[in-house]
Amino acid sequence: MQYIWVTAAAGGVVLLLVAALVFRRRRTADERASRRAHEAAQEREPPVEIGESYEFGVAEFTDHHSGERVAVGKVEGFVLFVEDVPDSVSAGDAIRAKVLSFNRERTSADATFDGRA
Repeated sequence: MQYIWVTAAAGGVVLLLVAALVFRRRRTADERASRRAHEAAQEREPPVEIGESYEFGVAEFTDHHSGERVAVGKVEGFVLFVEDVPDSVSAGDAIRAKVLSFNRERTSADATFDGRA
């Protein structure tokens, strides 16, 4: 009778170990893909220019660095963080934003809301 419990407990531990390895491997693959994308972004020139306005879709909203609500969107795969976006704008809406500055590595830029597209 005790052998059944010992066997069941050992099987449970083995299942937990296998699940942990699979989860870790998946997360590591995601991290590698993110790192590759970041390195590729560092090697290319930004497809936007400071002072110019661009139209794109809002992918999501985040608090970014300021702690305030900012829209996140991409122009040719280049990430823009847009400030001063009205509350009436939702993810998926098309907006226009004026680029203000690049981050230190020029892999993203800060912009200000310039209207709906």
